[in-house]
Amino acid sequence: MSNLSKKRVTVVLDDEVIKKLRVKQAKLIQQTNSTASFSHVISEELRKCMK
Repeated sequence: MSNLSKKRVTVVLDDEVIKKLRVKQAKLIQQTNSTASFSHVISEELRKCMK
């Protein structure tokens, strides 16, 4: 992870979006054999979209 500062932000997500993010989280956990927070998954997906 980079040296970016972290801030707590509250957002409202649709159930469908949450399900898709949870699936991505589960896949990441299986692939890496380690933990992956929901916040981390959201941040990574946002970074991909903003490139």
